[in-house]
Amino acid sequence: MSTPYVLLGLLAAGSAVHGYDLKRAYDERLPQARPLAYGQVYASLNRLARDGLVAATGQEREGGPDRTSYAITDAGRAALHDWIGEVEQPAPHVSSSLLSKVMVALLVADVHTARAYLTAQRQAHSTRLRELTAVKTDPAARLDDIVAADYAIAHLDADLRWLRATLERVADWHREVHA
Repeated sequence: MSTPYVLLGLLAAGSAVHGYDLKRAYDERLPQARPLAYGQVYASLNRLARDGLVAATGQEREGGPDRTSYAITDAGRAALHDWIGEVEQPAPHVSSSLLSKVMVALLVADVHTARAYLTAQRQAHSTRLRELTAVKTDPAARLDDIVAADYAIAHLDADLRWLRATLERVADWHREVHA
C-alpha cells in the first residue's frame, strides 16, 4: 500500500487535518491493515509537503504539542486522481513466506514434518478465518470493517485451498525434490 496516497485521500475527503487525525482516520478506514506509526505519518507528510502535494495551513496548540494543519493542494489532487486511475497489476512473481517455508520444509524435512507444518499452518489460517467471520457478523461492525474482512477472508480462503491441495501432494512433491 502506498501510505502517502492514502494520506492524500484522507485529506481530500476532509476527514483529517493534523497528523494525529490522519493516523486515527487511517486506523478507522483501514481497520485490518498493518498499523501505521505516527512517525510514518509525519515523515510522509513532510515528503508530500516537499513535493508540493500538501501544504501546511497553520498551527494550533490544544493543551499539548503544536499541531500543524495540512491541506491537499491542486497538485496533490491531480496526483491522487492519477494514482487512483492506475490499474494495479497482479504481481509478476509469487512472493510468499508461506510458499517459501513449504519449499524449504520439503527440501530439509521428511514428509511427516512437512505435513505437520502444513497442518499447523492450515489451523492458524482457519482460526484467523473464524475471527474475521466474527467481525463481519458483528452487528456493530462498520462497513470499513466488513470490506476489510471480506478482502482478508478471500486471501485466507485461497491460502487454505492451496494448503489443502499441497497436503495432498506432499509425498509426490517430496519424492520429486529428493530425486
